Amino acid sequence: MSQYYNPNRTRNLYDSSSSELFRLSRSKIDLFLNCPRCFYLDRKLGVAQPPGYPFSLNSAVDKLLKKEFDIHRAAGSKHPLMEHYGIDAIPLAHEKMDEWRDSLRRGITVRIDGSNVVVTGGVDDVWVTPTGEFIIVDYKATSKDAEVTLNADWQIGYKRQMEVYQWLFRKNGFNVSSTGYFVYCNGNTDKEAFDGKLEFDIKLLAYTGDDSWVEKTVLDAIECLKSDQIPSSGDDCDYCKYRKAVGQFE
Repeated sequence: MSQYYNPNRTRNLYDSSSSELFRLSRSKIDLFLNCPRCFYLDRKLGVAQPPGYPFSLNSAVDKLLKKEFDIHRAAGSKHPLMEHYGIDAIPLAHEKMDEWRDSLRRGITVRIDGSNVVVTGGVDDVWVTPTGEFIIVDYKATSKDAEVTLNADWQIGYKRQMEVYQWLFRKNGFNVSSTGYFVYCNGNTDKEAFDGKLEFDIKLLAYTGDDSWVEKTVLDAIECLKSDQIPSSGDDCDYCKYRKAVGQFE
């Protein structure tokens, strides 16, 4: 992965005096919550955590789900999953849908008053009810024997992700339901053979979000970046624990 990792990045760094807008993504807000120190090193000093290997299979599931829901988006019809779970909505047909789904270059954005910071997020999907209420939807893929749920401690990141998206759309003036949905695809290994295909059990998990924490957290993250002092590590940051452990032998 070394060809993809630059430990001394000089671009996309926070500078409060810059006339250029600084993009603060949903994932970096989560990084700030997990470890202010790693967040500061990344966004202010250009030293990011080494990336993990990309989950190409997850990306494939994501891409195919979008194609599938886009068929119903164009037709103005319910996806069978919506019918099965009794969701009174259809995939939203909006001129900015592709923009909102582009997390790397565009996404849905909110400019923070009094700063050069723009909060960004790339949503997987948005559904709309007959009354015009938006429903935020996120796709997830895994493969495990147990039933998929949202109960694991580490899935707090999924929930915060949903809440940031809900906040972004509300700040853009849309009427957004507090209930969002995870389209959760679980690879089925209970087969006699692979036969060149992997089948998934698909479950729709509802989650009622509370975005009341988002704005304060964004402001706290900006204040962190404005400081000349590197903040403390997060209590559960494995990267910082590793760095500290290695430091004992240097």
